[in-house]
Amino acid sequence: MKTSLLLAAALACLTSAAQAASTKVEWLGDEKPGTIVISTSERKLHLVQEGGTAIQYPIAVGREGAQWKGKTYITHMRWKPEWRPTPRMRRENPKLPEVVRPGPRNPLGVAALYLAQDLLRIHGTNEPRSIGKAASSGCFRMLNEDVSELYDLVEPKAVVIVTD
Repeated sequence: MKTSLLLAAALACLTSAAQAASTKVEWLGDEKPGTIVISTSERKLHLVQEGGTAIQYPIAVGREGAQWKGKTYITHMRWKPEWRPTPRMRRENPKLPEVVRPGPRNPLGVAALYLAQDLLRIHGTNEPRSIGKAASSGCFRMLNEDVSELYDLVEPKAVVIVTD
């Protein structure tokens, strides 16, 4: 029993480490460096770089019916943000608090990049197992390690393109 628990824990650590690793990939699009391109079907976020490459990150996307696609931009960014559930979230779940301060229970994780489109954000998460799934209320979740890296690489006004 102990061996199987240790094996399961080791496998979970390896899986998490594999998910957290950003990957440099070839980029064939004509977007300018600094542009973020999100593929909801692939559940990947790409940060376009110079020289025909991009940094690719695994993400969680909105559940069916809560997905958005189009072109927007980052309006502002917050390190250790507060989370305030949207009015729709509070209608659906009146038990939600009005605000969650920074910390391990904060659904936005360690950082949030706020988008000009409605109340959407690219942010960290306190639910790392949601990465790779359609699990959010519309936002784009990243592992905290990944959103920390992205936070340091982008600036407000960066273009964000969300595709199928």
